[in-house]
Amino acid sequence: MRVTRDLSTVRWRKSSYSDGQEGGACVEVRDDFPGTVPVRDSKNPTGPVMVLDGAAWQPFIDGVKGGSL
Repeated sequence: MRVTRDLSTVRWRKSSYSDGQEGGACVEVRDDFPGTVPVRDSKNPTGPVMVLDGAAWQPFIDGVKGGSL
């Protein structure tokens, strides 16, 4: 079963991996969805949200740190 979450009213936090510069790589995440991590581009708050499962989160972070994402 696929569950759809309403993310329109949630509060996002800027990831510590964001560079914080105007027009830079700004990623926002939510921490309070068990087993998943919603991620979005802060420059496009009404754009798509990528929802990663817990197992995909660490490889995603590794890719960001390593510059492949």
